[in-house]
Amino acid sequence: LDLLSARIYQYYSLSHERLGQLAKIRDSLILAHRTACLQHNEHGQASLTTCILRNYLHYKLYNQADAFRLKSTFPENRSLQYFARYLYYIGKINSVQLHYSDAYAHLSQALRKAPQSGAAGFRLAITKLVIIVQLLMGDIPERSTFRTSDLKQPLHPYYQLTQAVRIGDLEKFLDVMNTHKDVFVKDDTYSLIVRLRHNVIKTGLRKINISYSRISLADIKEKLRLGSEDDCEYIVAKAIADGVIDAVLDREKKFLHSRENVDVYSTAEPQQAFHKRITFLNDIHNEAVRAMRYPPNAYKAYLDTYEDDDEDEEGNPRFKRDDKDKKEEKEENDKSKKDKKDSK
Repeated sequence: LDLLSARIYQYYSLSHERLGQLAKIRDSLILAHRTACLQHNEHGQASLTTCILRNYLHYKLYNQADAFRLKSTFPENRSLQYFARYLYYIGKINSVQLHYSDAYAHLSQALRKAPQSGAAGFRLAITKLVIIVQLLMGDIPERSTFRTSDLKQPLHPYYQLTQAVRIGDLEKFLDVMNTHKDVFVKDDTYSLIVRLRHNVIKTGLRKINISYSRISLADIKEKLRLGSEDDCEYIVAKAIADGVIDAVLDREKKFLHSRENVDVYSTAEPQQAFHKRITFLNDIHNEAVRAMRYPPNAYKAYLDTYEDDDEDEEGNPRFKRDDKDKKEEKEENDKSKKDKKDSK
C-alpha cells in the first residue's frame, strides 16, 4: 500500500499541475507528508517531498522550498527515481541562491542516478542546468556534453551560449541571449543566464590582461562593448579586487598595466584542483558504499549454525550440531558396536 499511495500522490500532484491548480493542494500535500512521517511510510515521504518541492519551485518560492528541505528528512530507503528528482530540485534551489558548488554537486549526482535509457526530458533538464551552473562557476563544459545524439538539437542554444562565454565576446553573448530568449524562458534558466554577463566580461578581461602589458580604458571599452569609460573603470577595478586579473589601474592616465604572469605551479591553484577531484571521488565512493544494502537482521540466521570460537585446521568455522544430529550419530555408533559384537 505504501508504493500505491506514493504513486497516487504523484499523479494527484501532476493532474493539478496540468490544470494550473498546484497552489490549492499545497496544504493537503504538507499534511499528507506529515502523516506519512508518523506512519513511517518511506515511499510516501519520498514521493510527497518531491511533489512539495516541485509545488514551491513552480511558483518560484525558493526560500520556502529551501526551508522545507532543511526541516524535512529524505528517507534513506528511497527509490532512485524519487532521489534523482530530489537532487535536481535541491540543485536548482542552490543555483538560484548563488551556491554554485553545491548546486553542481547535486545536479551531477542527479544526472548519474537518472535513467540512462528513457527519461530523455528529465536528463535534458538536468543537463541544461548543469551547463549554466558550470559557466557561472567559471568552468567550460566538455564538448562531449553537446554531442549526445538525443540531446544535441535541444542543447544547440546552450552550445552557442557556451561558445560566447568561452571567447569572452559580450556582443555575441547578448545576441545569443536575445535570439533564444523564448527557449531560455521556457526552460526557466533565463534568470541564471542574465548573470553570465559578468563572467563574459571577466573572460574578456583575462584575455586582454594576457595579451597587453599596457592598454587604455577606452580600448578596453571598445573591445568589450561596454557603455562608458566610467563603467569600464569600475568593472576593471572590481576584477582586480576579486583577483580575476593581476594588474594595476592608473586612474589619472586611464590606463591598465598588467603584471608579469606568475608560474601557476607556484600558487595554490593546483592544490585546489587536486583537492576538488579527491572530494568528488570520495563522494562517489561513499554513495557506492551506502548503496550496498543488505536485508535487515540477515546475519542472525547464521549465528545459530556456527560455533562462537570453534575453527577447524584450515581456519573455517565449524557448524554447530543440533540435538537431531547428535541423536543420529549416537544411533549409528550403537549400531556399529552391535554389529561388531554379533560378528564375534
